[in-house]
Amino acid sequence: MREYREIELQESQLVKVCCNQCGKELVVQDGILKEGCFSVDYPFDYFSNKDGYIYSFDLCESCFDRWVDGFQNPALITETKEFL
Repeated sequence: MREYREIELQESQLVKVCCNQCGKELVVQDGILKEGCFSVDYPFDYFSNKDGYIYSFDLCESCFDRWVDGFQNPALITETKEFL
């Protein structure tokens, strides 16, 4: 869950990010998220019971780890060589 504050006309700055699972408030400084966060904005589409709905949420790293650890089939994890 993200909270923004208007800083100028037609512009906003990130002021708060909370984990939707555990409620932990993540570190935000000067509008920049300074902590690992898994952010989702997923639009469900045709052939889904959720067609037309967009799910948006944020998970802290601990909740993300617990979620992924519960997968029946493990997630594929690869290492990146370069950060953009």
